[in-house]
Parts: sequence; structure tokens; C-alpha cells
Amino acid sequence: MDFLFLFITEPLDISELNPSEKLKYLPFYSLIATFSYVLFLPLQYYIYRQSNNNWFLKHEVLFLLSLSIVSITLARLYYLYIVVAGQANPHTLGYMLKALLLPALAIILPIIVIGRFAFGKYFEKKLEDKKIEIKGEGNYESLKLHLNELIAVQSSDNYIEIFYFSGTNLKKSLIRNKLSYIETTFSELQRTHRSYIINPYHFQSWKTEKGKHFLMLSHNIQIPISKTYLEAVKSTFNFATAG
Repeated sequence: MDFLFLFITEPLDISELNPSEKLKYLPFYSLIATFSYVLFLPLQYYIYRQSNNNWFLKHEVLFLLSLSIVSITLARLYYLYIVVAGQANPHTLGYMLKALLLPALAIILPIIVIGRFAFGKYFEKKLEDKKIEIKGEGNYESLKLHLNELIAVQSSDNYIEIFYFSGTNLKKSLIRNKLSYIETTFSELQRTHRSYIINPYHFQSWKTEKGKHFLMLSHNIQIPISKTYLEAVKSTFNFATAG
């Protein structure tokens, strides 16, 4: 898009370039914009993770402002040291901003914002589609979460207590259902005890104490292993000689 803008409007000294020179120099402005965008993707990911997987308007403004500053700086350096290298009286930064960079940004940034918004909505939908739903027997009882957010499930009379992550925090939810429902519905999980099912993803360590076996999971959650399920658990975690 910025290449077409430059080619058609011919700002600054570009009008003095012949067609072959335009094709030689102008694509690099597009590459500069692309490079700047890719350069800031790690920053975007870092901010997103630091905000507990949330992206707010202030983050978007910071991202676009940083992107614009770096793009302008690189475009200015490219103009001075490549396009008009060695020539007297190059255009000032102020004139370049007015005649080229700000008009180009006025065209490019709305397209970037719309594209990012559309992709964000698509990404959110894909994440939502990947969530599992643990349903209860009562009306309106359910819990939706990503499989790897689920740590363990404990039987509690006629209920199941679900241990899971919400952001970086440990949460618990009580839902009316049976542990057998979890076992048959989610084959990725591991039964360790008649009262416990765990998510192997959160395994931290194996513990043996007074002849009894336990699994330590995320957030130091300790889960007992009964003799009935000991060999199956050993097989899952490749502990051929454990305890």
C-alpha cells in the first residue's frame, strides 16, 4: 500500500526518478514498514503476557506509536543515506513528515488497525472454539476453559471440585456431577485415585511418603495415587521403577 502511495503521488525527490529508479527505491519503503511491524511483534507478545492475556486500548496505542516512530526513523535514514546519498540540500525532517511520512501513515495505520482488529476477533473465536466445557447436572451449571488450564478434578459427594488456572491465579469451582463423567468425556486426563483425576500437563514431581504415592502438580497441589491406578500412572509418566 505504501509503495502504491509513493509511486502515484511522487512526493519529495521521487518525481525526479525515472520508472526503473522508482522500482529500485520505492519497494524498500514497504520493506521498512514490514520490518518495523515484525520487529515489534515480540513487544506485543510481552505486553499481552504481562497483562494476563489481555490487550487494552492503551496497549494498541503504545504499539502503533512505537511502530510509527521506528518506521519514520528508518525511512528518514533510508532517504538520507540511500535515495539522496551524497546530494546537497536534502529535504528536512519536518518537510518529509508533512509531504510523505504522515500522509503515508494516515493511509497505512487505519488499514493496520482494521486488519489487527479483524485478526484479533478471529483469534479470539479460534481460542474460544478450542475450550472444553465441563457441564453440571443442574441448570446453568458449566465451566468453559482451555484443557491446559485444568489442573485436577476431585470428587466431593455429589459434586466435583475443579482446580484450574484463570490467568495466573488458581481457581476452584464446584459443579454437580460425577468423576466418571470427567473420565469418560476427557480422555486426555488421568485417573489417579477413586476421588481424583489429573491433567498430566501439570505434573511437577513424584513423591513417596510412608509407602504412599503422590503426584505434585502446579501450585503445589498434591494428589494421591491409589494402588488400583499406580501402574497406569507409572506408565503415563514413564516411571518404570517408581516406589
